[in-house]
Amino acid sequence: MPNDNNPFVHAPQSVPVNPASPGAPTKRVLLIHYSQTGQLSAVAEQIAAPLRADPAIELHVETLVPVTPYPYPWPFFEFLDAFPESAHLVPPPLAPLGLTGDEPFDLVILPYQVWFLAPSLPVTAFLKHPVGRKLLAGKPVVTVIACRNMWLSAQEKMKAMLADAGARLIDNVTLIDPGPTLATFITTPRWLLSGKKAGFWGMPDAGLDHTQIRRTRRFGLALRDALHAGEEQGPGPLLHGLGASEVDPKLYFSERTGTRSFFVWGKLIRLAGGPGRAARVPLLAVYVAFLVTLIVSLVPASLAIQALLRPFMRPWLTQIRDRFELPSGSATHRLPLYED
Repeated sequence: MPNDNNPFVHAPQSVPVNPASPGAPTKRVLLIHYSQTGQLSAVAEQIAAPLRADPAIELHVETLVPVTPYPYPWPFFEFLDAFPESAHLVPPPLAPLGLTGDEPFDLVILPYQVWFLAPSLPVTAFLKHPVGRKLLAGKPVVTVIACRNMWLSAQEKMKAMLADAGARLIDNVTLIDPGPTLATFITTPRWLLSGKKAGFWGMPDAGLDHTQIRRTRRFGLALRDALHAGEEQGPGPLLHGLGASEVDPKLYFSERTGTRSFFVWGKLIRLAGGPGRAARVPLLAVYVAFLVTLIVSLVPASLAIQALLRPFMRPWLTQIRDRFELPSGSATHRLPLYED
């Protein structure tokens, strides 16, 4: 659903991109856009602004429009009804894209939300769309994640889909809700289901804070400089040293359990028919009771056990952190170059 605060709402969905000609921009960047609440739009705009302002860079924003829109706020059962297809990466139909796939882009920026520990369905649809696959083939890609706090499984699925399309993942930026883990189990669903982002009863606001969003401009500035230097043609990363992606390995085990749960239950629920089928409702009701039990029991237990075993698990947790922080990493030594 369009959001009046979305800086991309009134931008044209399609701007013809022509082969290079005398006086034309030297670099062309494609930014894929889909945002339900407007938060990801705000992040994307901060990254896009330095690129848009540079006369040597042509930025094209391709807005993804599902044929059946995903509402915001989300009605409760419509929200749950999206999880089987999300978990199984079943793409919804998209309105026609504004590109043919033959346009000569030098870099693709791909922001996405995490839905049920997977990339959002509109983004999955783009990655599996014939035109999307053609646009991504052979291109360097920068992914940008804005989520509650669990994103490792989603990024693994994203990597697999990008590789299947022949794209090169050279950077990943991750922005997570700064609230306590247990609090976000309440604040995030409340925001999505009611549209109320403000904190209540001593709980923090849902989502990213204004400072996090504003600071993402550093990535746009770094990408601008890298494009001028032709660094996107190399293996990357372009955003190293900017605190792009920090992993909390303690959540890895909860994520693995949640991913298995979504996959198994999603398969069962899909046997009752496609999205919107009434036969799904009883199964979804049973699953939400199971999920709440899982959250209130398994997550605290997992964190407690890991706290007790941390001295023994530290090498393994370090390996998990180092693996998932690639390619951009969490180092911050280049921040003075791009932040005031």
